[in-house]
Amino acid sequence: MKKENLDLAIDLRHEMHMHPELSNHEVWTKQHLIDFLRANTSLELVDRGRWFYAVYRAEEEGRNIAFRADFDAIHMDESIDIPHCSTEPGAAHKCGHDGHSATLAGFALEIDQKGSSNNIFFLFQHAEETGDGAAECRVFIEENGIDEIFAYHNMSGMELKSVNVVDGVSNCGSKGMIIHMEGSPSHASHPEKGANPAFAIAKIIDAIPELTSSGYNKGMVLCTVIQVDIGERAFGVSAGRGDLLLTIRAYHESEMDRLQKNLEEIAHAQAERYGLHVSFEYEDYFPETFNHKESSDKIRRVCMDKGIHLAEMEEAFRASEDFGHYLKLTRGAMCFIGNGVEHPHIHTHEYDFPDEIIETGVELFKGLAETR
Repeated sequence: MKKENLDLAIDLRHEMHMHPELSNHEVWTKQHLIDFLRANTSLELVDRGRWFYAVYRAEEEGRNIAFRADFDAIHMDESIDIPHCSTEPGAAHKCGHDGHSATLAGFALEIDQKGSSNNIFFLFQHAEETGDGAAECRVFIEENGIDEIFAYHNMSGMELKSVNVVDGVSNCGSKGMIIHMEGSPSHASHPEKGANPAFAIAKIIDAIPELTSSGYNKGMVLCTVIQVDIGERAFGVSAGRGDLLLTIRAYHESEMDRLQKNLEEIAHAQAERYGLHVSFEYEDYFPETFNHKESSDKIRRVCMDKGIHLAEMEEAFRASEDFGHYLKLTRGAMCFIGNGVEHPHIHTHEYDFPDEIIETGVELFKGLAETR
């Protein structure tokens, strides 16, 4: 990678880090990235509202290969003393999406200057943290006839600048589930005159260990109780309403769907037993991210050709990644570039994206851009 391009990419990351924006509110971020590419490349730019992409058109007919970066921050205050510290209270790039976008922008500089035998699409996506982004951007795949798509995520606990890959599932599917139960309140001295959802919700929670047990499922299945909100803080009133918030998660998306169905059936049964009305809401849906072996093998070959340290992952990450939406529509793979074994973990106050892995990501993408 040219030093001047790397310097520009690092400066871009620092600027993004100083101006983080939360999911679906990335107005400055998106425009700043567009302005950067407009000032430093001659690439075609396509603005799609909350997201955009750039395109390099090969002189001869080639494959349509896409690379994705996300650019939203998370709801967390910056607490470390760095020159490029966040200037926005309650928002910080503690997941490394500033680094992902800087890498993709640096890669765009290299392709614009050196060219490619394939058509290269640079997809800059909003709202990965909530799962909204890829769900909205997935139209990009079919509209542009994308043959293959790649992305990376930075990850601590892995050797610095190593590329880590796995065939099949790389990130579990997950979604937020809200079970709302409506009964009727009564005086606390006469609970029998009302319909209190507390016991029904307790029965649902009690059923979770069996539904998620290894004897019942082929892969890992989790159901995490996030919040139990029943009634009001008034000792004279028996509760008449309640919400149970759960995060359901599974290695196999089909088993996550089955868990959801089972929880709904139990909730309906308990609602009928206790005279309650039940309803459901779902938020933050992430499909499983399933790497196509043909694509992950290309990552392996590029690493071998370029002398990049490659590590084989033994299992998928429990954390979810909305990149899975794209992999349902075309071939592709997500890999992970190491922040360093002792580097602070993402989503912690101590974390900052290590600038030295930008070049690793760019060189990996450049190799993938020439694959057939």
